[in-house]
Amino acid sequence: MESALIRPVIHLLLHVLLPFLVARRFSPEGYWRPFLLMMLAWAIDLDHLLATPIYQPDRCGIGFHPLHGVWMFALSLGLSAYPRTRWLGLGVLLHLLLDLSDCACLWLSLR
Repeated sequence: MESALIRPVIHLLLHVLLPFLVARRFSPEGYWRPFLLMMLAWAIDLDHLLATPIYQPDRCGIGFHPLHGVWMFALSLGLSAYPRTRWLGLGVLLHLLLDLSDCACLWLSLR
């Protein structure tokens, strides 16, 4: 696989693998519901449809896309605090943290 494709592929795989591992670890008896609720958090990427171009490999989404701002970090922490919305909030938080780590990789590669 070409090196330019490796980072985005790993990033997308982590968006699935990390919620799965968290669900298996913290809800081993019934992990599918928590996993699917955390995967629902991927819907925040709908804000990419507002960008031109929709996907740009060297763009940091944190702070650029409307649903990828500091306010969403705060909202996801709040959602994580309540049992009824915990898994969705945790999914959004994991999603944003993975996106932030991708931004860090971009920033480090530009220096």
